[in-house]
Amino acid sequence: MQPPAIRTSQLTKRYGPLFALDDLDLTVAAGEVFGFLGPNGAGKSTAIRLLLGLARPTAGRAWIFGIDAADVATAHRRIAYVPADVTLWPQLTGAEILELLGATGPGVDRAYRDELVARFELDLSKPARAYSTGNRQKVALVAAFATRAPLLVLDEPTSGLDPLMEREFRRAVAEVRDSGRTVFLSSHQLAEVEAVCDRVGILRAGRLVDVATMPELRRLRRTEVLVRFAGPAPDLTGVEGVDGVQVDGPALRFTLTGPPGPAMRALAAADVTTLTMREPTLEEIFLDYYGESGR
Repeated sequence: MQPPAIRTSQLTKRYGPLFALDDLDLTVAAGEVFGFLGPNGAGKSTAIRLLLGLARPTAGRAWIFGIDAADVATAHRRIAYVPADVTLWPQLTGAEILELLGATGPGVDRAYRDELVARFELDLSKPARAYSTGNRQKVALVAAFATRAPLLVLDEPTSGLDPLMEREFRRAVAEVRDSGRTVFLSSHQLAEVEAVCDRVGILRAGRLVDVATMPELRRLRRTEVLVRFAGPAPDLTGVEGVDGVQVDGPALRFTLTGPPGPAMRALAAADVTTLTMREPTLEEIFLDYYGESGR
């Protein structure tokens, strides 16, 4: 049985009295796209540095496909990494950089790399010092996607890309998944995570507050319901899952958690003319974790 692509046990990093990462227990299965969500300062980059062996944990351990992350030379044969701030050799051309990165990694699919260069509209003849932030990002992404590494670790990978290139990025992530490889995607761009990830972990102040699939994450949150009625207002007192009832003339609003059956049965007793239900966006879910929920 193949070990998880990533596993951590009580992984902790402290700087003096400050916990940058606190007791992280996480498992990412081989072949999945896992989103690591959190605002700046939540601990995402610290976790990645520990996974890559670029920093030593204060406590706990991490494994990459069963290999201790502290064994950097062995673990890195299975990893392709794109940092949040890409720095390239300024005197080398894009083509030379791709060749160098390909020679130092676990192997490259050259035909696929050429295809990615075209799709990302990357001019490989220019020296890196002439590249914009977005083009430096493209070089790193092409190198990572074209590698044969079974795990791609991407830290805020689309920060310098325009919307068209973001679409190509999402397509490439799907192709990595289809090839059976794993993507660990750190991001605060919620639409990006929603579009490409199988599961998401939410990090808050260095602690993991939830891990869920997208549908599971949505079911945890409240649905907004608007009811318009004729005659007496529906009575939702004590109905399971109903909260925050507000009546404004012939309209009634409330939030619904969990199965809608009890609320629907209560509404059936009234003369309801219209009923509208709105699912929260991932952004609203995310803000709820950092705002009202306080988890």
